[in-house]
Amino acid sequence: MRIAVAGATGNIGALTVGALERDGHDVRRISRSLGVDLSTGAGLDDALVGADAVIDVTNSPVADRTGTVDYFGTTTRNLLAAEERAGVRHHVLLSIAGIAHIEGNAHYAGKREQERLVAAGPVPWTVVPATQFHDFAAMVTGWTEQDGVAPIAPLLVQPIAPADVAGILAEIAVGEPQGRHVDIAGPETQDLVDMARRTLAKHGRSVRLVPTWSGLFGLSMAGDVLLPGEDARIAPTTFDAWLAEQG
Repeated sequence: MRIAVAGATGNIGALTVGALERDGHDVRRISRSLGVDLSTGAGLDDALVGADAVIDVTNSPVADRTGTVDYFGTTTRNLLAAEERAGVRHHVLLSIAGIAHIEGNAHYAGKREQERLVAAGPVPWTVVPATQFHDFAAMVTGWTEQDGVAPIAPLLVQPIAPADVAGILAEIAVGEPQGRHVDIAGPETQDLVDMARRTLAKHGRSVRLVPTWSGLFGLSMAGDVLLPGEDARIAPTTFDAWLAEQG
């Protein structure tokens, strides 16, 4: 099959491209750095010629709620319109588990807008809600660290390995559209603060972690809000196994 990957140069995008190519598929990479701009639509029609499916793993470069929603709205509309012109038969969107009722988070608001547009759009679709990735704790401390101190919310999560996400997306893309897929998650529940502490130790970094709900993530995300549904698809790679492989 010919499958296009939007966001192909990012972490999940590159892994998804690799998974598809290992399975023998013809992959078209969509990225601004490769000359395809989702914000304007430039290069999209050429990138989607002959494509059977599209996997969207794009991220937003803006942080505020209005900007994020506008960005995801514009890029998703442009992508879906180009897919309709190209006769694409399956649009696969990577989303986030548990975000339906969480307010106050710009990225989650943008992802909900993506989901809405895909579900109402002209191309048969599958939305794949994933839990946080194994590298999420390192990302959060990277965002918040100042002078060796990093505030971090004690989120309860069930993280999934990025490579497992990529493999599942590649598998789903070659199948029939499913509408909303069950949540995909890793095999074990983790505390984000502990994940950050262990990740920092693995990389030999000394950062004082300050558990708090007054930073990036508020109390609306406490408890089991971010955990997958009971019918979730559980990927095999544990956080310990993933961490052991990190350089």
